[in-house]
Amino acid sequence: MNFAFNFGDTNVSLSITAVIVAGWTGRNPEAVQHHIDELAELGIAPPSQVPLFYRVSDGLLTQSGEIEVLGEATSGEVEPLLIRSNGKTYFGLASDHTDRDLEVFSVAASKQACAKPMASELWDYDAIKGHLDQIMLSCWMESDGAEVLYQEGTLANIRPLAELCSAAELGEGSAMLCGTLGAIGGVRPARKYRMTVTDPVLGKTMKLSYAVSTLPIVS
Repeated sequence: MNFAFNFGDTNVSLSITAVIVAGWTGRNPEAVQHHIDELAELGIAPPSQVPLFYRVSDGLLTQSGEIEVLGEATSGEVEPLLIRSNGKTYFGLASDHTDRDLEVFSVAASKQACAKPMASELWDYDAIKGHLDQIMLSCWMESDGAEVLYQEGTLANIRPLAELCSAAELGEGSAMLCGTLGAIGGVRPARKYRMTVTDPVLGKTMKLSYAVSTLPIVS
């Protein structure tokens, strides 16, 4: 699929033909294992390896400000996005929106069940790769009519992106959502999300916002 992005002072059109969702990408192995143990108590099987790379349809990527999901048990996650296109690596922002009920039966299936919103802006990966650990990810969600902080932390909490690219063999025309941060107050659904990635060195911020519309589960 082709997508248009703002890239500095220009616009670029990129063709994305393969999408990867990287899971279990926390840099602290003890924290990753703790999360695996927490999910095991909910009946979610542990990953076959860490990190793990899930292939999903390229049709799941969207720049729409609203997505439709089935049922009330889905939630978003702020994640760095890498795109390889035209021999270049681009850095972006996306949400790995996931069906939590389905996750109990199959994490891979849960990743495929929901659209993946992404920002309409991209940065030059080469321009920021020297200070990636300082880059801040933040996510706010709407809860009871009020906006609350849901996730926040730097990329120092996620495995080095170059390491993930190598392990996933990220090739031309590929995009990868690179993992997320722990949820403040626990994983839970919301009707609206607002996400940012901030580079304190270059003094710039990328933004992503979207709403969630739920469809009824008909039996």
